[in-house]
Amino acid sequence: MKIFKTKWFVRFARKERISDQKLIQAVKDADAGNIDADFGGGVIKQRIARSKEGKSGGYRSIILYRQGEKAFFVYGFAKNEMENIGNADVRDFKRLAKVMLSASERQVVTMLENGEIEEVIP
Repeated sequence: MKIFKTKWFVRFARKERISDQKLIQAVKDADAGNIDADFGGGVIKQRIARSKEGKSGGYRSIILYRQGEKAFFVYGFAKNEMENIGNADVRDFKRLAKVMLSASERQVVTMLENGEIEEVIP
């Protein structure tokens, strides 16, 4: 399973002090069938706990996800700042998922080289 984060998500995670280990755990939970919300089309929402707190008041992450293959963290928000994403956002994420999840190995390497995404390394 390859896990990536977009340039935007890298900044968000750094600002909120979300470790790569927490991202890996969110994907492991999804692989185990524990998905917080499945919007269809390869778009899921997973909760991420704040440091020293539980998941319920923590962060929400939008992941473009194909079980056992690839996961791209593309968006995140704190629950206390926003309850959920809107229908228009879901449609946009589904369009993006179609492109990102069907990217060839070479296309992924190009995105990595261009700084568009970073790989999450365990």
